[in-house]
Amino acid sequence: MLLLILGLIVFLGVHSTRLFAPEWRARTIARKGLMAWKGLYALTAIIGLVLVIYGYGQARMDPTWLWSSPVWTRHLAALLTLPAFILLAATYIPGSCIKARVGHPMLLGVKFWALAHLIANGSLADLLLFGGFLAWATALFVVSRKRDRLAGVSYGKGKPAMDALVVVVGLVGWAAFALYLHGVLIGVKPLGM
Repeated sequence: MLLLILGLIVFLGVHSTRLFAPEWRARTIARKGLMAWKGLYALTAIIGLVLVIYGYGQARMDPTWLWSSPVWTRHLAALLTLPAFILLAATYIPGSCIKARVGHPMLLGVKFWALAHLIANGSLADLLLFGGFLAWATALFVVSRKRDRLAGVSYGKGKPAMDALVVVVGLVGWAAFALYLHGVLIGVKPLGM
């Protein structure tokens, strides 16, 4: 459990520098250069992610159960991850109305993903992992939207045709993950197939 907690602190911490330490981030970029910052950022994020994955895997071997979720919550979780995949696609496909409206679709997608997994899982490790991501994404989404409003940031209008592409890519990604990859990578088949 300690590795999971440490990994969450490192991974979410590095992804929160713009939120909690913007001046330090700017000084570091000015001193070391943008590419050095990106390299350090990526290395730290990878270390944090490895610790999260390993720590969560270890915690799953001997779980501390806080609640027992009914089987139907797996199906609800699968349904809630559908918008998460669509929002993930909107993050990387430019020019969609979804991105223009949401502004930060990755953070909103993480919120859907984390909430879905909190509903379907009831161990202490689940609460730490998914609850941590949910709290982080919620705080960062609120602050990012407020910062955008204060700075007058506009994401344009977007094109409905790009929304169609975002939805298709999101649906294909969701289907691939829900029907196959989740079982292979995580060891759990969310739809029981």
